[in-house]
Amino acid sequence: MRRKVYIETTIPSYLVARPTRDLIVAAHQELTRQWWSRRRRRFDLFISQFVLNEASGGQEDLARQRLRFLEGIPLLEAAEAVGDLAEDLVRGGAVAARAAADAAHIAVAAVHEMDFLMTWNCAHLANAVTALKIREVCQSQGYASPEICTPEELMEG
Repeated sequence: MRRKVYIETTIPSYLVARPTRDLIVAAHQELTRQWWSRRRRRFDLFISQFVLNEASGGQEDLARQRLRFLEGIPLLEAAEAVGDLAEDLVRGGAVAARAAADAAHIAVAAVHEMDFLMTWNCAHLANAVTALKIREVCQSQGYASPEICTPEELMEG
């Protein structure tokens, strides 16, 4: 059985981003491209309407490219339970109120039992302190938290 990965918006953003002189960001872009071309077929990928909404914003040509990468990826429904869990994540202090959109990504992934939530958002999602709080809130509401990770962590060697 293949593992399920929720693709958060930073992933298609890094796939189409213009080259940068920032070495860390450039490395993240390259890792994202490598994972997408070499490893993604080992997983079942999913997105939500939240991802499509975010990916369609910004510069028109880049938005079109982001949406092209997302074509054909199944869309997870944002049922009432998603909204409730997202609110609990903010209320419980796992996600800052200013990052409520990130709480929605976590909630969709948890409610739909994703194994992983892939992101480059290390400020609000992919960091150990936040992940612990997220896990606690999800468990308190009866959900397993997805493993929040970067493409690098899913390169499998």
